[in-house]
Amino acid sequence: MTPLSPTPRSTLTRYRERAATDRQALYDLLDEAMICHVGLVLDGSPVVLPTGFGRDGDTLYFHGSTGSGNMRAAASGVDVCVTVTLLDGLVYARSLNNHSMNYRSAVVHGRAEAVTGREAKLRGLRAITDHLTPGSWDHAREVNAKELAGVAVLALSLAEASVKTRRGEPGDDPEDLGNHAVWAGVLPVQTTFGEPVPAGYHPAGAPIPDHVARRAGRTQSRTGPLNGSR
Repeated sequence: MTPLSPTPRSTLTRYRERAATDRQALYDLLDEAMICHVGLVLDGSPVVLPTGFGRDGDTLYFHGSTGSGNMRAAASGVDVCVTVTLLDGLVYARSLNNHSMNYRSAVVHGRAEAVTGREAKLRGLRAITDHLTPGSWDHAREVNAKELAGVAVLALSLAEASVKTRRGEPGDDPEDLGNHAVWAGVLPVQTTFGEPVPAGYHPAGAPIPDHVARRAGRTQSRTGPLNGSR
């Protein structure tokens, strides 16, 4: 596994001790997050687009409509910057200046390439589907020719990337440590799934598929209701 090798664009300029050097840290972050933000310059103005994504090895895939000017620009060979952030906690300090956040973030630089060819596009779409809604690729109707023609799939190499992490307690100044009238600590932040809600046109009492129940972190009986807790 190639380590994270800083380039001029991916080298941290502040809090360099928070940088990860293990490429596995990048993979773990991308595999947990569900939304990335794609930044590029379009018609002389910066644009940042939130979108779902998927990873296959050292390639990140994202997709959109072939009619999207943003997608066409991203595939035209311009530099793009993709960011992913997971918020793990709000950090309360005894001084406002030392309030912070615990987080994990990744920044990927590069030039996205349009994925062409039926099998290659399906591979990219499957990577996105398996990441966001695992199990759906084999459960739902497959992509037809018209749908495949209408979607643009872009691939971005993860070769140039950085990961930055903040963990732990607040970093209060020595003169504030004795001020016990002000609470200091961390308020953890977690993302959880709720109970699956069937579409209104779904037959009443139909069982929740196993892959949906698993994604929600629940177990399912043979008759359908969800049981247990996360």
